[in-house]
Amino acid sequence: MPHRPLAPLTRLLQATGVAAVTLMTLPMLPHAAYAQGARPARSAATQRLIARADSLQLPGAWTPPPGDGLAHHIAGFATTMCAAVFLTGLDPADAAANVGFFSGPVEYRRQVIDTVVDRARREIRLTLPGGVVRAAKVYGSQGCVTRSIGEDSVRFTPQVVTPNLPPAASTPWPMGDVLPTTPWPAGVDSALVARAVNEIFGPAEAMTLGVVITHKGRIIGERYAPGIGIHTPLESWSMGKSLTGTLVGRLIQMGVYRLDQPAPIPEWQQPGDPRQAIRIQDILRMSSGLRIRAPQDPDYEASLGYPDHLYYYTGPNAYQWAATRPPQWAPNTVGRYRNTDPILASYLVKLGAAKLGQDYFSFPQRTLFDKLGMRDVVIWADPAGNLLGNGGEVIAARDWARLGMLHLQDGVWNGERLLPEGFVREHVRTLAPAWVADGRPQYGGAFFWINGDGREPMPREAFAMLGAGGQSAWMIPSHDLVIVRIGKYRGSSAGEAARRKGTVTLLQALRGAGGR
Repeated sequence: MPHRPLAPLTRLLQATGVAAVTLMTLPMLPHAAYAQGARPARSAATQRLIARADSLQLPGAWTPPPGDGLAHHIAGFATTMCAAVFLTGLDPADAAANVGFFSGPVEYRRQVIDTVVDRARREIRLTLPGGVVRAAKVYGSQGCVTRSIGEDSVRFTPQVVTPNLPPAASTPWPMGDVLPTTPWPAGVDSALVARAVNEIFGPAEAMTLGVVITHKGRIIGERYAPGIGIHTPLESWSMGKSLTGTLVGRLIQMGVYRLDQPAPIPEWQQPGDPRQAIRIQDILRMSSGLRIRAPQDPDYEASLGYPDHLYYYTGPNAYQWAATRPPQWAPNTVGRYRNTDPILASYLVKLGAAKLGQDYFSFPQRTLFDKLGMRDVVIWADPAGNLLGNGGEVIAARDWARLGMLHLQDGVWNGERLLPEGFVREHVRTLAPAWVADGRPQYGGAFFWINGDGREPMPREAFAMLGAGGQSAWMIPSHDLVIVRIGKYRGSSAGEAARRKGTVTLLQALRGAGGR
């Protein structure tokens, strides 16, 4: 048999030993409350945030994405289940119960009446009442792609991209896997580091899959869940936004773009188009001002319909939808966490590769990943062949550590400047003006978060790549430290609590090591 039919999903979970956690008994996550129509009381700060945005809003109305919301949610479920099973290597029942809740919320998974895990085709097929099938399949190195309803293929030619790197097993870290045997940096309390690693990994309910800690470029702590290893690509979500911002930085260093130039999106080039005022740096700061709806919006109302923020994961052409959104605010005035901007940044990567005459699908590997020794990166594409750099990817924990180290090294790697001088200091690690104006000193440039409000137990200079489900890579420049923690979505609350606790211990362990 080329596949194993499983129907419905509750039976799948029970048949594979997860009877205590069926889809009918899975607890609701915060986004699920929104989906059910509930809305927590708005704080005074949230009300001020909404009022400020309303006062600056331009004329216009929101246009909902086309299609049925349930079908979109199940498309998201199919994609994340496909990636969990065929790329990460999780059991299907584990994947159904514990990962991918952001684009495939648990409450909608109950509607699936038939599930097929087709290992021969590396494909997941989910059937809804009425016969609608949402299918996701691994296509080349473009990850798990959800096909459009009624279509049996994608609209691009899949391509396999192989890293151009020496064997990892015989290459020293960070370009390979061989770790040094020399003594640790002076002043590092190794016993406390070991304790910190275990605390960050957390208890069973944290569902942590991987932890990697580097200090001064050296791995000083690492731990993985059973079945997970140093080359296992893991669900990382919006950490991928920061990777996309880094790729735009590479294009700036290569002379293709400037931060302060108007974004050369082809759809905006008609005379008089107000979007010509949007600069590349506005996009990279989540401050383009384009009109969509996202669950993270302070005034979000689920009853209005399926949000664009998720549609970028489940629609047929993410770049086209992003490039045709109208303005809601003038650029660089209001900061909003919306997937339009990282999708537009991904579009800029595609345009930049074309301008350089380079192959689009291999461009990230050749231009950045090969430079850093990153071998285990899979970025998903949409059915049109657009890479979803807003957070559709699975990446090994060590590769996230490498990317974090690049930013701690001011964009220089092995003596080669990969990012423009000042890009990290003046853009990535500098608070976005529109977010500061909103009273939220949390967001920087290139889609990195900053501990500007001090809510994390680390210095305010710390900055991070963050993703839904508790995925994170925190960089602390004063300690030359990278802390990567990746886990299953269900364990996000316990995982974040564990990471915070372990971070405090880790900083104590490095008290004698000094900064740079």
